[in-house]
Amino acid sequence: MLNTSFDFKFIANLEQIEKVQWDELADSSGPLLQYSFLHALENSGSVGKETGWQPQHMLIYQKDCLVGILPLYIKTHSYGEYVFDFAWANTFKEYGLNYYPKLVSAIPFTPVTGARLMLKDGLETETVIKQVCAAIQQKVKTLGLSSMHWLFIDQQMSATLAGQQQLSRRSVQFQWFNRNYQSFTDYLSHFNSRKRKSVNNERQKICTADIEVTRLSGDDITQQTMDFFYSCYQQTYLKRSGHQGYLSQNFFEQILTSMKQHIMLVIAERDNQPIASALYFFDENQLCGRYWGSLEEADGLHFECCYYQGIEFCIERNIASFNPGTQGEHKILRGFEPVYCYSNHWIKELAFHDAIDRFLQQEVAHIESYKEGAEKLLPFKQSITNDVAE
Repeated sequence: MLNTSFDFKFIANLEQIEKVQWDELADSSGPLLQYSFLHALENSGSVGKETGWQPQHMLIYQKDCLVGILPLYIKTHSYGEYVFDFAWANTFKEYGLNYYPKLVSAIPFTPVTGARLMLKDGLETETVIKQVCAAIQQKVKTLGLSSMHWLFIDQQMSATLAGQQQLSRRSVQFQWFNRNYQSFTDYLSHFNSRKRKSVNNERQKICTADIEVTRLSGDDITQQTMDFFYSCYQQTYLKRSGHQGYLSQNFFEQILTSMKQHIMLVIAERDNQPIASALYFFDENQLCGRYWGSLEEADGLHFECCYYQGIEFCIERNIASFNPGTQGEHKILRGFEPVYCYSNHWIKELAFHDAIDRFLQQEVAHIESYKEGAEKLLPFKQSITNDVAE
């Protein structure tokens, strides 16, 4: 095979590349890696140096032709990543070293598995990955960063990176898979009797409370409904964290304009007044539940808005999978299955690289045991096997 050489350029914001160029390479990577989503994060100030997410996107060229992109961020903290490395940062500090800043390839605030390295059709990952890793490691050293982290990549990419001395790590997430269900009732028919009754009772509570829940998508989403969602989003973050959320109102205004066709909004009303809302992103392959909030409390309202409405939407549109976000064992009893998530890590300091490698090896047994235990709690009548690679 002829030796293929690539050139690399790092850009500090998406406006340094044309939207059409980015989207041509990201076309099959889902809505959350499209130019419109990432640009809205940057342009609204939700992502930037001030928020600890400084863009440093990699552009890959072959003979002056753009053939690949990799979203990258210089991070000064570990929030909004969902692959937890706070203990690593504390260990660095104990030895008088700085873990931050570090470099990550991720979708900010979004624990959704998918492509990170996006290449021109016909160009294989194996052809470029060694040079990509070398260029990133040189960038880490030049900028005085501690490490490089690939977050929520697929299993194949993780294995490829492991071959380049990028330490592999697994975590567990809960996802829903559409096995050609014809309706929500059909879906529940695969549950055992007790669990099916539990879900039906939970949904009945919403009706008993005189709450009406509707789904909006595309042009049915108005600025008014998006504004209401944002008020719910702020309220939830204030309750949980004491701040108003990572994302600004301007971000939601921008995506309403630029990617309305990829948004689904759930609105819950009582007495013709909205009381709760949840926001999802979707394409023909996957639904991603991202944010929710309520102005009133109601038994079962969170499960209805964030899980059951998403499942119904997937069944109606024949969408293959539904990722409702990270963590949450309560999802298991509603049919969300445990799956492995993958990340890879390169630590510049060799001693810490080796120490973290040992930690990850010790972590494997716990992660495998957790997943096996979760599978035993699934509500289905008989064991089912995921139709996705783990």
